[in-house]
Amino acid sequence: MTVGIVGLGLIGGSFAKAYHEAGHRVLAFDTDQSVFDFAVLSGAVDGLLSEESLSSCDLILIAVYPSAAVDYLRQHGAHIGPKPVVIDCCGTKRLVCDACFPLAKEYGFTYLGGHPMAGTHNSGFKYATPTMFHNAPMVLVPADHNDIDLLSRVKELLAPAGFGRFSITTAEQHDEMIAFTSQLAHVVSNAYIKSPTAGLHKGFSAGSYKDMTRVAWLAPEMWAELFLENKDFLMAELDTLMANLRQYQDAMVHNDLPGLVRLLDEGRKRKEEVDGR
Repeated sequence: MTVGIVGLGLIGGSFAKAYHEAGHRVLAFDTDQSVFDFAVLSGAVDGLLSEESLSSCDLILIAVYPSAAVDYLRQHGAHIGPKPVVIDCCGTKRLVCDACFPLAKEYGFTYLGGHPMAGTHNSGFKYATPTMFHNAPMVLVPADHNDIDLLSRVKELLAPAGFGRFSITTAEQHDEMIAFTSQLAHVVSNAYIKSPTAGLHKGFSAGSYKDMTRVAWLAPEMWAELFLENKDFLMAELDTLMANLRQYQDAMVHNDLPGLVRLLDEGRKRKEEVDGR
């Protein structure tokens, strides 16, 4: 098949490499000409995704920031046509889906929201790998949850990426969940590393420190945009976290050993309840 990819960063680049390795034709577009040229030179991209070639694609993956994804479809939606399935790969879904479902209807192309649940703390095409999505979850937000034929077709189109499972949800439910599973973790990690003690950690840190700080290494512009687009859900999670932290703080202020044991045991039990041992 022919796959079009908009944006050759970590996610778009990994899709390009995955589909290329699977023997498919990959057309791509990136605002940075040097990135596009390197992707062609490396063999992951076969040519330019232009307005003329959009309609020839079987699948178009849009792997850019949410606002840029909307802008792209506003500018080029009239040239897509009925053949391709268009899936954005943005980290929030309400803003993109609210804008793009009407665009798809207006211009007559098929569109779904999507979010590949994979990545690393690095960004850019040079860190992209063809195995990035192997066994990872893929979240899909279709306009019609009952369109089984479309969902089956989408799973076939995405098969070369190697996803392990697919979740079908709404844009609202996606953003509520992602505020907890991803965005809150990035905020906490980024704030945690700002401790003055962090500069002295070498020789005193192991797995716990590495786990807590891994996602502090982030792309600030992208994550700031995602946080603000999802600030209602993210702020609710932050409120819950800070209320819980105050309970631990209060227990220590009052030397409340039984209370602190209770709080820690509640957390342990909650982890077991949610994820098992």
